[in-house]
Amino acid sequence: MDTTLVDQRDPEAFGRALTPKTRLILVETPSNPLMQITDLRAVTDLARAHGVLTLADNTFATPLNQHPADLGVDVVWHSATKYLNGHTDVSAGVLAGPAAILDRIWDTSLLTGAVLGPVDAWLLLRGIRTLPLRVPRHNDNGQALAEALSQHPAVSQVHYPGLATHPQHKLAREQMNGFGGVLSIEFTGGFEMADAFLGHLRYPRRSASLGGVESLAVHPASMWRGMLSDDQITEAVPPGLVRLAAGTEDTADLVADALAAADAVLNGTPLTGAPPA
Repeated sequence: MDTTLVDQRDPEAFGRALTPKTRLILVETPSNPLMQITDLRAVTDLARAHGVLTLADNTFATPLNQHPADLGVDVVWHSATKYLNGHTDVSAGVLAGPAAILDRIWDTSLLTGAVLGPVDAWLLLRGIRTLPLRVPRHNDNGQALAEALSQHPAVSQVHYPGLATHPQHKLAREQMNGFGGVLSIEFTGGFEMADAFLGHLRYPRRSASLGGVESLAVHPASMWRGMLSDDQITEAVPPGLVRLAAGTEDTADLVADALAAADAVLNGTPLTGAPPA
């Protein structure tokens, strides 16, 4: 198989990348970690005109905040490890789409032998039952954190589609019902300030996952150091960027904690103490 990477913010980029051999367009919206938005209707219209299948990663949005199938997407997938499960105790995936397509996928899965364990399936069903209760709190916490941190002098930019300053805010409002709990924050002090910010947080724990009832945060440049060169990291993601996944904790507590951590890194406060139990 051959693949072509495109700027998913630009529907015309998909058209330029299409060839007679193209069989699938894969999109992720909002994207990880810069929260960029893909115009699903424009991309699916293009794909259908060329007989190409579309698949959308809807993990960040969840089925509560975005319905890709209503916008023409053929198959929707989720990392069910995240919001669908919601309790950080399952590793699983979910596909949704027409039976004719899923039957073909099911036949392939039987051949490859990938099977979700019964306890994991039960835990995933448990999490899905509370999804409509959890997502509104994730939305509220993500929006509150984005608005508060975007005004802080230690922060150069906040990437969150719910902010009016997001370059694709209008598109996000058109195709989303809510904007989720994930945001990315760029700090003025680069790598060192971003890494220190995580150390000062009391509620979010440093972890690469998201979508659970607990808040998590990760500094991608720190995570990739030792595996990639500084130039490679800078090409992939800003060194001063932190991805913050808001959980379902009290909104005021999370905002106060994040602002206190931002104050600490701006003032050069050394790390002391331990996070709450």
